[in-house]
Amino acid sequence: MRYVKIAQTSELKDGEKKKIPAGDKVLLLTQIGDTYYAIDNRCPHMGGSLYDGVLNGSTITCPRHGSVFDVRTGAVIQRGKLAFIQVKVGNVHAYPVKVEGTDILADIEP
Repeated sequence: MRYVKIAQTSELKDGEKKKIPAGDKVLLLTQIGDTYYAIDNRCPHMGGSLYDGVLNGSTITCPRHGSVFDVRTGAVIQRGKLAFIQVKVGNVHAYPVKVEGTDILADIEP
């Protein structure tokens, strides 16, 4: 495991999201209650930026095709549709996150 600092706790509030470059990845960091979660920012279907989607509680909706993902686990909750055809989409990769003092760290190793 290789935890790297990705943000400070002061940068987010409950229900907020932030796009974070981390090495060769871009993460979507969210805060739900007192807990922080990090997933890939890229939708696995069409590569849309999940940061541009709507965060509603613990889910984020892809702005390109409407698939809904759980930001806590990366699991696809609802597959979106394009022209009335349901898209095939997998889960988004979720990264382990921990807080040390005021630093938010994520394990970005594969």
